[in-house]
Amino acid sequence: MDYEGFFKERIGGLKSEGRYRVFADLERHAGDFPRATRYDGDATRDVTVWCSNDYLAMGQHPDVTAAMKTAVDRCGAGAGGTRNISGTNHYHVLLERELADLHGKQAGLLFTSGYVSNWAALGTLASGLPNCVVLSDALNHASMIEGIRHSRAEKRIFAHNDPDDLARQLADIDPGRPKLVAFESVYSMDGDIAPIAEICEVAERYNAMTYLDEVHAVGLYGPNGAGIADREGVAHRLTVIEGTLGKAFGVMGGYIAASDALCDFVRSYASGFIFTTSLPPAIAAGALASVQHVRTAHALRAQQRDRVEQVRRRLAAAGLPHLDNPSHIVPVMVRDAKQCKAISDRLLGRYGIYVQPINYPTVPRGAERLRLTPSPLHSDADIDALVEALATVWAELGVQCAA
Repeated sequence: MDYEGFFKERIGGLKSEGRYRVFADLERHAGDFPRATRYDGDATRDVTVWCSNDYLAMGQHPDVTAAMKTAVDRCGAGAGGTRNISGTNHYHVLLERELADLHGKQAGLLFTSGYVSNWAALGTLASGLPNCVVLSDALNHASMIEGIRHSRAEKRIFAHNDPDDLARQLADIDPGRPKLVAFESVYSMDGDIAPIAEICEVAERYNAMTYLDEVHAVGLYGPNGAGIADREGVAHRLTVIEGTLGKAFGVMGGYIAASDALCDFVRSYASGFIFTTSLPPAIAAGALASVQHVRTAHALRAQQRDRVEQVRRRLAAAGLPHLDNPSHIVPVMVRDAKQCKAISDRLLGRYGIYVQPINYPTVPRGAERLRLTPSPLHSDADIDALVEALATVWAELGVQCAA
């Protein structure tokens, strides 16, 4: 077989469909978010970032960077290995305690990313519980799907955000079998929010565990920034809450928060925890500082909500189609892969506005979009520049679509 030819042919197919992913070479400006320098060959240019998951710009916060610098000076660069052998650092312990307290749970468990925390925790729970059935929301993230698939447990998919369909499927399962309901709070592409209380009610009726992915909600919602479950006052009804440290908390890593016994079970049996080098102490220290700050950052969350509402108003006034949803995610719908890429390229090349195109398989074919994530630090001038440039490019390309 011509291996190189195969690889080139498949990449060529992506390019012809307009789905080939080009990574912008960026250097973020600490203290000047959302500015960054774009490197394009020998040329550089300042750009404004509109698609970062650092939702609150905590990646540049002085408390966070100072904590990381102190930890490097105290502990060095790396963790020393896996936590089971040489890598448990006191910052890991402190961060896990903070995350457990944030979510009102007995314990927390750190992972190297949100993807790994979903893959490892769901895979371990579903495979460890004898004859377990996992009921997964139809739009769950790839990391959740991979974890469930890895477990080899029976999987049933319930209609997106549909407690009635979940109830119908649970009623069809032997009452004595272990059952695990896996879903998200904020769905990252459409920005819709799950009916958490209703799903918990159904799960409780059928004695099923609940696993809630809050990665796009932690830091942003609720009186303590613990997510949608915190806002709705239902965190205590969830068996497991999973989150990330790499989005609104601005650093890196993933975690679960649950009971002592459940976290200990995952810690003791999850290969994705046992056999991987742990987070560097500086990362854990920065995340700890970020969580502690964000828990009381009410004004920051309010400013972020204001920026989101302003972007939505301006897009609507300009006739640019975007999905209406109750979250901070603003999807501008293009519905064509090539046009989506062309819009993104012109915004970056001509106007210095960086927003990545979202194409299949991240979203279904025909649902291509630009995913805007306004931050508290985007100014009125930034919003004006974005909407004006987007409207100009939209007209130039003759984009025809509906939200």
